[in-house]
Amino acid sequence: MKLGFIGLGNMADAMIGGILGKGVCAKAQITGSAKTAETARRMAEKYGIEAGTDNRRTAQEADVIVLAVKPVFFPEVIDEIKDIVTAAGREKLVVSIAAGRTLAWIAQRFGAPVRLVRCMPNTPALVGEGCTCVCFGEGVTKEDEALMLSVMGSFGRASVLPERLMDAFVGVAGSAPAYVFVFIEAMADAAVQAGMPRKQAYEFAAQAVMGSARLMLETGKHPGELKDMVCSPGGTTIEAVKVLEEKGFRAAVMDAVEACVNKSKNG
Repeated sequence: MKLGFIGLGNMADAMIGGILGKGVCAKAQITGSAKTAETARRMAEKYGIEAGTDNRRTAQEADVIVLAVKPVFFPEVIDEIKDIVTAAGREKLVVSIAAGRTLAWIAQRFGAPVRLVRCMPNTPALVGEGCTCVCFGEGVTKEDEALMLSVMGSFGRASVLPERLMDAFVGVAGSAPAYVFVFIEAMADAAVQAGMPRKQAYEFAAQAVMGSARLMLETGKHPGELKDMVCSPGGTTIEAVKVLEEKGFRAAVMDAVEACVNKSKNG
């Protein structure tokens, strides 16, 4: 099997690093194409893979084609390679990691039956802690499904999701790193206000968020239960939680996620 990336930006970089790091594929099994020769050269040197600027060559050589370009470039990239993909029948597997491009839209653009997979990783994939949802189109085999979960799981957690829930995923995970960064920045600002050096404030806030998330995932405990474990009677934490409740913290988060989901649905 040969895996071909059309687009070698940050997300492709994260994916290739995870794939090679977990041994899902060997270097010789990965090829890619980038918009510029400089990007292709950098990725070839970094990972020891074959990389150039010819999208058609990547599509021709690959058994699995990952469309890792921004959604706005999908029409021109698909138009460039569709004759190669459709001429192969359903032999090639096409994988999209773009937001807002449905399986139906991609299939229509190819104009012929194609084995399609739609995935949506988030930016923590860059450090091997991504959260990726995967949905499968018609004609995708069980072997394809297992391969995709292995590939997407190589740089974080991957789960199968019906396409109708993709917009919900965008709200709760795809865009969520931005919410978390706002939260971290706000906590750090408060610590700075209390006299802490900013560098330490950022480190403490970020570590607290990362550790809390890991605690929940590894223990399987309900977040409410874990919150209660920190809130001693009459203590400092419950005082802070009371202020969050008074300020409508939960409602603000829910409203933000809802707005994100609606934007994802309606464009």
